Amino acid sequence: MKNKLILLIVPISLLIYSCQNKNQENGYNITISPEAGVKYKSGETVHIKVSYPAQIKADSVVYLLDSMRFASKMDSSIVSLKTDTVPMGVRLITAKIYQDGKSHDASTDIVLMAAKAPEELTYEVEHVFPHDTSAYTEGLMYQDGYLYESTGNYGHSSLRKVDLNTGKVVQIAKLASKYFGEGISIVDKKIIQLTYQEKVGFVYDKNTFKVLDVFNNNVGAEGWGMCFDGKKLYVDDGTNRIWLLNKATYQQTGFIDVYDDKGPINQVNELEYINGNLYANVYTTDTILMINPKTGAVLQRINMANLWPMSQRPANFDNEQNVLNGIAWDEKGKRMFVTGKKWPHLYQVGFKKN
Repeated sequence: MKNKLILLIVPISLLIYSCQNKNQENGYNITISPEAGVKYKSGETVHIKVSYPAQIKADSVVYLLDSMRFASKMDSSIVSLKTDTVPMGVRLITAKIYQDGKSHDASTDIVLMAAKAPEELTYEVEHVFPHDTSAYTEGLMYQDGYLYESTGNYGHSSLRKVDLNTGKVVQIAKLASKYFGEGISIVDKKIIQLTYQEKVGFVYDKNTFKVLDVFNNNVGAEGWGMCFDGKKLYVDDGTNRIWLLNKATYQQTGFIDVYDDKGPINQVNELEYINGNLYANVYTTDTILMINPKTGAVLQRINMANLWPMSQRPANFDNEQNVLNGIAWDEKGKRMFVTGKKWPHLYQVGFKKN
């Protein structure tokens, strides 16, 4: 049975350290502030100051955020970086001091976190449906009156079409025993399914479950959750990073890092795109997050504790492995479904303020 690993994104600040970010280049001592690793809240202004010796007669000083230019000066005066729309996480700041067509560079980095604490929500159960207790749920979707479910565990992984009201499997495609099924998304008339550590993704015909294509999933450490916003795919890998993929080629087009106001949220797992936001459960917890898909900021935190009370679970039930997992959204009916691995119930829930 799988135990997912906690994988952490290594901060760039571990790689770009200096006391005042000094850069000895061609004998010149160049410094840049703020120091590497300083934390800011989204919306705060970062004041950047580069200093260089008088021997450098700068034609211009160009400033980059990661690889994108955002400001330029003719001298070493302070530059202000507004962070309202900057994605969360470690952001690299580079000053390029140009002299006679050549540049002298100095770099630092900041850590950008959510502007405020997430809104705390809880839930209410609106309806309870049966769920197959053999299903080690990894991915879950709802469309056209049916649930589509990806199950994991080597030798037991599958893609399933499930009757919502009965919990019965009406169609199934089993994966070879060397594959561990993970997140799924429906793209047009196809179903895309990830695998855990095999670096392989499957493309199925939605109606027949025939495998149309197999692709290399070359982003992230592992394959975990997946969802689709109508234009691009979102894929996570067990860290706090969510990768953006082209819906046709499955190649990376970008990423966001998930942060609240305190820091990164790791083990982001099953994903669902709902009304312009990402929803994700945090693996091994009773928490579902609502995430800004542009910046990675956590907007809401939903406490799902006691959805299936411990007092109602069988004495021999493996609670450590069979955790909350699976979020599906009925777009037409505006219904939210939540379940867990090998749980006997699938819950229609509504979220509300504490």
